[in-house]
Amino acid sequence: MPEISTALARKISQTIADEIGARPEQATAAIALLDEGATVPFIARYRKEVTGGLDDTQLRTLETRLTYLRELEDRRAAILSSIDEQGKLSDALRADIEAADSKARLEDLYLPYKQKRRTRAQIAREAGLEPLADGLIEDPTRAPEDFAAQFVDADKGVADAKAALEGARAILIERWGEDAALIGELRQWLDANGVIRAKVAEGKEAAGEKFRDYFDHAEPLAKIPSHRLLALFRGRREEFLSLDLEPGADPDAGHLYAEGRVARHAGISDQGRAADAWLRGACRLAWKAKLHLHLLIDLFAQAREKAEAEAIAVFGDNLKDLLLAAPAGPKAVLGLDPGLRTGVKVAVVDATGKLVATDTIYPHEPRKQWDASLATLKKLCSAHGVDLVAIGNGTASRETDRLAGDLLKLVPELKMQKIVVSEAGASVYSASELAAKEFPNLDVSLRGAVSIARRLQDPLAELVKIEPKAIGVGQYQHDVDQYRLARALDARVEDCVNAVGVHVNTASGALLARVSGLSSTVAENIVMHRDANGPFKRRKDLLKVPRLGEKTFEQCAGFLRIADGDEPLDASAVHPEAYPVVERIVAATGRPIQALVGDGGFVRTLRARDYVDERFGEPTVRDILAELEKPGRDPRPEFKAAKFAEGVEDIRDLREGMILEGVVSNVAAFGAFVDIGVHQDGLVHISALADRFVKDPREVVKAGDIVKVKVLEVDVARKRIALTRRLDDAPAPREARQDARRDAGARDPRSRSGNGPRGGAPKPSAAPANNALAEAFARAKRG
Repeated sequence: MPEISTALARKISQTIADEIGARPEQATAAIALLDEGATVPFIARYRKEVTGGLDDTQLRTLETRLTYLRELEDRRAAILSSIDEQGKLSDALRADIEAADSKARLEDLYLPYKQKRRTRAQIAREAGLEPLADGLIEDPTRAPEDFAAQFVDADKGVADAKAALEGARAILIERWGEDAALIGELRQWLDANGVIRAKVAEGKEAAGEKFRDYFDHAEPLAKIPSHRLLALFRGRREEFLSLDLEPGADPDAGHLYAEGRVARHAGISDQGRAADAWLRGACRLAWKAKLHLHLLIDLFAQAREKAEAEAIAVFGDNLKDLLLAAPAGPKAVLGLDPGLRTGVKVAVVDATGKLVATDTIYPHEPRKQWDASLATLKKLCSAHGVDLVAIGNGTASRETDRLAGDLLKLVPELKMQKIVVSEAGASVYSASELAAKEFPNLDVSLRGAVSIARRLQDPLAELVKIEPKAIGVGQYQHDVDQYRLARALDARVEDCVNAVGVHVNTASGALLARVSGLSSTVAENIVMHRDANGPFKRRKDLLKVPRLGEKTFEQCAGFLRIADGDEPLDASAVHPEAYPVVERIVAATGRPIQALVGDGGFVRTLRARDYVDERFGEPTVRDILAELEKPGRDPRPEFKAAKFAEGVEDIRDLREGMILEGVVSNVAAFGAFVDIGVHQDGLVHISALADRFVKDPREVVKAGDIVKVKVLEVDVARKRIALTRRLDDAPAPREARQDARRDAGARDPRSRSGNGPRGGAPKPSAAPANNALAEAFARAKRG
């Protein structure tokens, strides 16, 4: 590797190590593994000795930052080359460019040297007016009009002194507007003190009703929450709002201050000399016409990027919680996809997830075939030994839940349990190419019922078939960079799948494709090989699969499980490369592997350091002993279900003060949404999540949690439900509610019926009640 590349590699490793709290050599080792094609799950699990124990979170951050920093170095090299070709690369400029630590700083430095359209300043320079601009700065005692008269030249397009001064001013404005040091100084100041101001677009008051909370809104840019910023940008994109970045709480004073900073940077002071007023005017125009606009665009882009990163992180966290929700396990399930006019779609899957029966029943309006529907369901449940009834949470969910309740009473001998299941993305899956391939002869409408049944058995195995964005557990997911969102969510899915492990003899191609090292093509090859040759008996048999070579095997083998195979360790997370360690343990203890696996009491007596060698250190041996103690352990929680209140099926059934049980459906930066069984999720604001201060809602709740909540407020017209987890809270006074609504962020108007889980869009986004609501709660508690 060339010396310069080695130096840059060390620099990047040091930067990343500082950011993730690691040593440079740890970062260097991890980067080398990534460059060799290793995946994050593989490195985190099976290369702990190499990286010094970096976990998957650190490695994901390292991976993201590595991409950014390498792009930064590529851009740095391109800029240096461009300026050098122009013959303008001084030693000082090179040093500044090489010291730049962000893309924004690099672009500031490159701005004066960028190839651009012919500007007024360039035309003025060609007309010989630069000495006029410099002369007035060097000697402000010169009268501008008199001095400018010396530069009048009709042949060069300078008709009179006024035209000469305009050209000189254009030169100064461009010079100051492209000064990297000045831009950096003003950016830092405006970033800290700027106030984002939103106003309703003229004539859009009625059409932009959903953004009325922002028709006249101001908030410090440095403090605005990410969800509120994204709401403002959405309002601007939809042309209901105009946005400005004011320089401080007092805009007039802020503009004067900024102009003063331009003047100081240029060495200009107003001492009453002949040219001082003209020069100060040039500073004013440089700020208002160039610098302010440039920084507004720059800081808005920077703030948006930060807000998007937070929104993507929230989506990723919620997705992880949903994917790692408790599986019901290998039980026969009756899946019900509720509907009114079109009927309730029915699917029965056996304990392995195989579809064994389908039907459509019409218990609700307009047909109201309640008894006939019960008879059909009773017959299906008895014939297939159904253990669980999964009910989708969309339209007619509560009515169908009532039907299921009657069904349970009709067949008490089956001891069935009914559970309402999130339909997130079910319709997206139903119409997908994957579903068509899986069920080519099944009507699209029935595929959703199959998905609902299977996701109760194993949420992870079923949800991986759906594009992560379509699961709809984010905030403002359609407002963020879709490429970045897709990459981040794919990484979360990969981490979840590999944390749990995959049974290679039963997994779908979609699930296998998420395993470390496996592409969709190789995953399908595994399925075809399995179908043609029967179940895999040993992990090493995977090497017979087309296009699955040694490198791919190294990456995937530890995450693939083979139950009841020829090799007991193949059912565990012990990697085949580490089987020799287990063989040493067997030899040292004198116990066969079959007796060792699962004997936690004995395994806990073994010391990891006794089995370390030059290849496998204590971290790997400890992991092996943990697997021997509980082979193939599932990190997901135990399965349990929420019980919705009887008789509370619609938002109109809610009353303030009700205490209900529900399921956390989504967690945002400002609180948590809870499904309480009325087809419209309620919001528990972050201030009402606990009796203590909560900085991040995920500290106390996550998607899938079963919680008890109290109803604080119901707005039927706007489909908003305010909830609290503090069950002794009283509803807020009316005035406080109005204050809270006025200061709350614009909510996504899309309701569950239009773009909820089935449509794959986000659940209704809501901004928080402000401090007034929290204070009202406190006042109510006090008396």
